[in-house]
Amino acid sequence: MTAATASPGAGAPPAASAAEEKIPLTLHIGFFAMVIGMFMSILDVQIVASSIRQIQAGVAASGEEIAWVQTGYLIAEVVGIPLSGFLNRVFGLRRLFILSAGAFTVTSLLCALSWDLDSLIFFRAIQGFAGAAMVPTTMAAAFTLFPGGRSMTQQVMIGMVATLAPSIGPTLGGWVTEHLGWHWLFLINIGPGIAACVLVYLFVPKQKGDFALLRRLDVLGFAAMALFLGSLEWVVDEGPSAGWFTDRSIVYGAALCAVAGVIFFFRSFTYHTPIVDLMVFRNRNFWSGAMIATIVGLGLYGSVYILPLFLGQVRGFSPLQIGQIMSISGIAMFIGGPLSGALTKRYDPRLVVGIGIVLVTAGLWGNAQLTAQSGFNELMWPQALRGIGLIMTMVPVSNLALGTLPPPMVANASGLFTVVRNLGGAFGIAALNTMTYHFTALHEQEIASGLDPARPEVQAFLQQAEAAGAAHGLADPAASAYAQLVMRMKIEAMTMTFNNLFMAMAMAFCLMLLALLVLKKPVNAPAGPAH
Repeated sequence: MTAATASPGAGAPPAASAAEEKIPLTLHIGFFAMVIGMFMSILDVQIVASSIRQIQAGVAASGEEIAWVQTGYLIAEVVGIPLSGFLNRVFGLRRLFILSAGAFTVTSLLCALSWDLDSLIFFRAIQGFAGAAMVPTTMAAAFTLFPGGRSMTQQVMIGMVATLAPSIGPTLGGWVTEHLGWHWLFLINIGPGIAACVLVYLFVPKQKGDFALLRRLDVLGFAAMALFLGSLEWVVDEGPSAGWFTDRSIVYGAALCAVAGVIFFFRSFTYHTPIVDLMVFRNRNFWSGAMIATIVGLGLYGSVYILPLFLGQVRGFSPLQIGQIMSISGIAMFIGGPLSGALTKRYDPRLVVGIGIVLVTAGLWGNAQLTAQSGFNELMWPQALRGIGLIMTMVPVSNLALGTLPPPMVANASGLFTVVRNLGGAFGIAALNTMTYHFTALHEQEIASGLDPARPEVQAFLQQAEAAGAAHGLADPAASAYAQLVMRMKIEAMTMTFNNLFMAMAMAFCLMLLALLVLKKPVNAPAGPAH
């Protein structure tokens, strides 16, 4: 445990390099195994989402029923993540990760062996709750197992996984389902899960736990937290398609969320051993870093959600073609990860965050210039800028938000940091879906008002389409021409809508530059030319 007890001064460049040389290779192996588990947990959200139709056919479910395969996982995960801080104090970091990874692996097998929809939803919810601790535990390990919590290599690995897994998930999920079947979406977790458990057990130092805390568990606070976060995730997920508060179930869900939220926050600030310690938000760097992480969640999950929709609905691209375009951001993250770590070591982390935000904003603005003919060439550079920008934002923001906290607070804070990023993605997608309905209707109305059949341009289009239909032997070429005109209108309206969505995300990122005015540089961060 020499790594865990490094001197506080290990943040300075000479001391840091000397301490890092003393870190045994086995600890690096153990941490890499934790990163593997973290990757599986994040990947499992997107990899299943891309193949939900195939799973629906496999278990003979309706569209509304199959949605619970994903919703159940997300609700259970968002409840389990903030609980990880308390469980870390009970079991210790190594034991908690092994329990989480082991349970995640077992439930992955059970998901693959599900015999009907109900069993799949049940096992999927347990899988989400079981694997929730892997992400914050791995983040906490980077700050507590390595010198002064300053090992930039580990932070870069975490940032790359957190941003890369959602980007490649849809493509990987489509490929696995097409070539192996949907059961393998879960079976592929088994090998890495077992390896992660074994390697962490062998190579990560053991920490003491405090099992007595279980007797002081705030049951009411835990129940309130579960209802608050669970109902919040459900309302945000279902709200756009249900018309928000025009639907009675959304109203009831929001009311439950509000009541449970009041109880949860009251217990968190008054109970002697709160299930989640919210006092960490008193740290200026943490709450401002959490704000940026929320917008990072919007940009990461929102762009991964929106761009494939455009490529599929407007351009009619195949999953392989969509994957090729989406892979550009993944490649950019691989390039930007080491660059982000090197810059954060040498310069003020706030400067690196600012550069990252500007790059993401530029990439999203480039995506907002779509036409109905946009393809690989037009989307390559916006994807590359967004990928590099996201990793350059994520790595130093984690450093700034968690790097000023004392080690005992890191495990709890990393759970909250992960929750706000995930909720940022959930709220972002809900907002994007709501704006999609609004802007699509608006643009269709605008375009339709200009499609007067008396206009020469419209007449020319209809005549050309009608002639083409007659040449192909259509029974009613005139009706076919009007149908093509309507379809053209819808495609153009959708393209304009996607431009609006990307521009909204770009504006949200641009506003986050204001948060840099609040952030303080960690006292033990290396001094650099930025000063």
